[in-house]
Amino acid sequence: MGIRIYNDLTRKKEDFVPIEPGKVRFYNCGPTVYDFFHIGNARNFVVFDTVRRYLEYRGFEVTFVQNFTDIDDRMIKRARERGISVAELAEEMIEAYFADAGALGVRRADVHPRATELIDEQIAMIQQLIDKGHAYVVEGGDVYFRVTTSPDYGKLSHKNLEELVAGASERVDPDDRKEHPFDFALWKGQKPGEPAWPAPWGAGRPGWHIECSAMARKYLGDTIDIHAGGEDLTFPHHENEIAQSEAVTGKPFARYWMHNAHLMIDGAKMSKSLGNFFTVRDILKRYDGEVIRMFLLSAHYRTQLSFSDQLVDDTRRALERLYNTVANLEHLARTAPRAEMNAEEQAELADLATARDRFIAAMDDDFNTAEGLAVIFDLSRELNSRVKPGAAKELAEGGLALLRELAGVLGLLEREQAQDELDAEIEALIAARQEARKARNFAEADRIRDQLKAMGIILEDTPQGVRWRRA
Repeated sequence: MGIRIYNDLTRKKEDFVPIEPGKVRFYNCGPTVYDFFHIGNARNFVVFDTVRRYLEYRGFEVTFVQNFTDIDDRMIKRARERGISVAELAEEMIEAYFADAGALGVRRADVHPRATELIDEQIAMIQQLIDKGHAYVVEGGDVYFRVTTSPDYGKLSHKNLEELVAGASERVDPDDRKEHPFDFALWKGQKPGEPAWPAPWGAGRPGWHIECSAMARKYLGDTIDIHAGGEDLTFPHHENEIAQSEAVTGKPFARYWMHNAHLMIDGAKMSKSLGNFFTVRDILKRYDGEVIRMFLLSAHYRTQLSFSDQLVDDTRRALERLYNTVANLEHLARTAPRAEMNAEEQAELADLATARDRFIAAMDDDFNTAEGLAVIFDLSRELNSRVKPGAAKELAEGGLALLRELAGVLGLLEREQAQDELDAEIEALIAARQEARKARNFAEADRIRDQLKAMGIILEDTPQGVRWRRA
């Protein structure tokens, strides 16, 4: 049946039909690089990296663009606090982004444009909006978009202007110079000490919304297939992108709008005021990046996900079980008594391969990574029970290749771990358990035994000492 995407524009699942057959133009809103990104941002980066991977797995040629907002109020404030230039701050934080996102298995985009690299394109779009009557210049050199000229403004947030005004909050900047409360800044006139660029209506810098419109248009064209971001960007950022882009081109801006839900911390929305705000850089000091990635994919992207140490520890143990399956299959392949499968084993591998169809069915249904992971764990259990010592090398390698294929679509099991490293880790845990037992610390001994069990290691206490085997 093909891929179906829940389109926030229409609020329903739709068959995915790209503008150009076989090719996907994909834009994801990237970070404002004034600080290290937090675990909530990470969900966005991991989710849409996975969507990109899956589209490629299904045979699409994907052009993936993710921007860096490298000029805005927060960047100017932070640079002043640190006594460095905005450009220096941006360079430092972009380098940090690549390091931290890379640790989560997030691949680099095909293009990572920076807002400051496309100032000319933004000025040209703003001038077109002014010429068409969609924008106006006010005292101080600011330029505002005239929302009343956008007849379907609010179509993404599914609210009309009257409803938005009635529910106006801190998202609307009060300014007596504006014709309408929801008119938004396309250009901000220069203030003392701020970076600025020359423009026909006066020196200044672009507004946040026009930056993304210009970057998407530059690298993906007037109409793109998928535009993605966190759900908090639906309004006003994405709504404003639509209004200004379509006012310039007269064409639909994006055909499919995807938004990931918030990440909660112990059941509450993450915020600095509650003290539950964690950067990925800090979390990576405690957990492997692949564990965090799998945790972030453990729920469907449109459902809230709550972060806690307990849930991440559960994920770590689950990932260890997958790697233990990998180690088992590698061991069986190395020690296989024969190379080729017999007829029974050929039928066994064909039956195992039906997992691929179940995985594709899950991911085709609006990229259901939670169900996709469930298929992978089912496959892992089947491989452990059905590929036994004495199996053909071809069966063990075929099962391993299938497991890595499906997990790789989610960016998992890409770490290579040598068998002797795994064995050394197991032996060290067993030794630690023996020391705990000698010290009569039975609680610690039981904890280590449970950890080994989660790794698929069975301990046997014999008169000759402790022996272990893989389950």
